[in-house]
Amino acid sequence: MKKSLYICGMLAAGVFITSLSSCSKSFLNEQLKSDYAPANTLVDPLGFEAASTGLLSNVRNDYGDVQGLLATFYVGTDMAITGQPNTVQAPYENYQNLNSQTGSLVSIWNYGYKVINTANVIIDAAKNPAATLTQAQRDFYTAEACFFRAYAYNHLSILFGGVPLITAPVSVPRTDYTRATEEAVVQQIITDLTFAEAHLPDPAGVTKQGRINKFAATQLLAEAYLRANKPADAEAAAKRVIDSKFFTLITNRYGVKASQPGDPFADMFTYGNMRRSQGNTEAIWVLEQNYNVTGGGSTFDQRRREWGPFYVNVSGMKVCDSLGGRGIGRIRPTNWWTYQLYEQNDMRNSSYNIRRNYYYNDPASPKYGQPVVVSGFDTIQNIYAHTTKWYEFQPQDIQGAQSYKDRIQMRLGETYLLMAEAQLMQGRPGDAATSINVIRSRAKATPVLAADVTMDYILDERARELTAEELRRLTLIRTRKLVERVKKYNPKVAPTISDFNIHLPIPQSEIDVNKDAVLQQNDGYGK
Repeated sequence: MKKSLYICGMLAAGVFITSLSSCSKSFLNEQLKSDYAPANTLVDPLGFEAASTGLLSNVRNDYGDVQGLLATFYVGTDMAITGQPNTVQAPYENYQNLNSQTGSLVSIWNYGYKVINTANVIIDAAKNPAATLTQAQRDFYTAEACFFRAYAYNHLSILFGGVPLITAPVSVPRTDYTRATEEAVVQQIITDLTFAEAHLPDPAGVTKQGRINKFAATQLLAEAYLRANKPADAEAAAKRVIDSKFFTLITNRYGVKASQPGDPFADMFTYGNMRRSQGNTEAIWVLEQNYNVTGGGSTFDQRRREWGPFYVNVSGMKVCDSLGGRGIGRIRPTNWWTYQLYEQNDMRNSSYNIRRNYYYNDPASPKYGQPVVVSGFDTIQNIYAHTTKWYEFQPQDIQGAQSYKDRIQMRLGETYLLMAEAQLMQGRPGDAATSINVIRSRAKATPVLAADVTMDYILDERARELTAEELRRLTLIRTRKLVERVKKYNPKVAPTISDFNIHLPIPQSEIDVNKDAVLQQNDGYGK
């Protein structure tokens, strides 16, 4: 077991380590017994399984791996401001301080290319005729790696625009990278996802829980076609997911808390309910995690901590499971999200999905059981309305240092919104309204009229449906709406944002080390 994990770790990092052991006639004559390089390891299904596990581990250890990094995808958008300050997220609160030396950029850049290089190693090895794989196995491992390569390139090319396009393994340092156009990167994403969709299994054919199925590729392909300005293809991809009949919206109570007060939308995000095997028929792709299992969780998952307010700072409040465990208040929703976004009777606005009211819960407090009333700084960091989607509580971890809650990466609710976007782009607001109303009907919200469907309305609906699931900065950059909506809905940040902030700057450290070619900086950013 230890050797398998070691192999997995080395492949995941793209590092080639050779282990030598001595034997035979003399201790001076060494004979190679084990070499964990891809050429020696990626030769049979066992080696490819180890590499695949390492790749998924890389993907799972994403933006929650650094304190404040996840917050940069929400702070400085229409959705959030900073609660508890952090140097990583500070430049996104004041865009005039966002420059090429901003520390978060390197973390995002390195994460993307680590996933890409690991995927490239697997794709390249699957071409080796000496590998003892059937053609179906070659196609499967290639398709899985193509999906994750496309996933990483999608993030990088939305955030930075054109980026270096690397489709072969890199095992030695290079200093001659140039940026491909954003259009070229998107085309590579489409190529990868087309192959992945054709060669990944449907959910019934997934042999190991937690593995990717073909419709995750289809869903991401719909988004890629939107980026490529091919809305008819995007609509067709979204319809393939919907028409597959493998997925249905959650409209009835289910799971571990079905007999307790709640609603179907909240059930989807209840610990123990999020996987398809646990009854979540809406889930397309779930990153599964397990408490108290070696390797069962991300290195350092910040989702509950950053979305949850720092309510334990308020006298008379203690960490408890009904408040989702311990938060640290880094992501504070804007007033637009808090007060203007939802209809009162929208299920997604229910007390089971958004916490708006607090009560002193420390029995030692003279205010025990009374409503918490705060003002000033407390309303920014410690007590505020917030989503309950990341609620999780482990009694053995009162400080909330770690999170083992599953992550729904893709689900059917978003599929309908991608289809609506594609339909609107084709000049069919009536069809877009029909698609949107599928999820509004589930939420018991007022149906939208065709005349009211705009790109801004779809972005509003994405916020209602996908808060804390989608990385909001990606969505707003992809739709070219970041600057406009920050100016409209985030008055704290609005005076600092400029049109060129639609993209992030290329990390200066990458530009400086790339001495044999020019890695062009995005317009508007200096060193």
